Amino acid sequence: MKVTVGDTDGETHQIEVEDSSKLVGKKIGDTFQGGIIGLNGYKIRITGGSDKQGFPMRETIQGTGRKKILLKDGAGIQTEEDTRRRKTVRGNTFSEEIEQLNTKVVEKGSKNIEELLETEEE
Repeated sequence: MKVTVGDTDGETHQIEVEDSSKLVGKKIGDTFQGGIIGLNGYKIRITGGSDKQGFPMRETIQGTGRKKILLKDGAGIQTEEDTRRRKTVRGNTFSEEIEQLNTKVVEKGSKNIEELLETEEE
């Protein structure tokens, strides 16, 4: 699974996580300790994601399953004014089906993200 982390300085970092079981059950908007994904000292907030087939997570849909809903705007929608489209989206709760998780930093740690990622690769 990939975790995309948006840093406070505007940069994004992609981290490959083998064990995502500690994130199961967390919802969009929840915060967690960065140590789960290898960023010790950081506090991270979930902002979205997508599953293995590319369906985006939607904050307004409860649960982990997929649903077809009528959308006017938001992730995956490009419509003209006053037009709605039926799209399939995934619920707001993280599960093993999620392939990419989008997050942002809420509290910075003592080290930079680059430094933490370099020590993991070595």
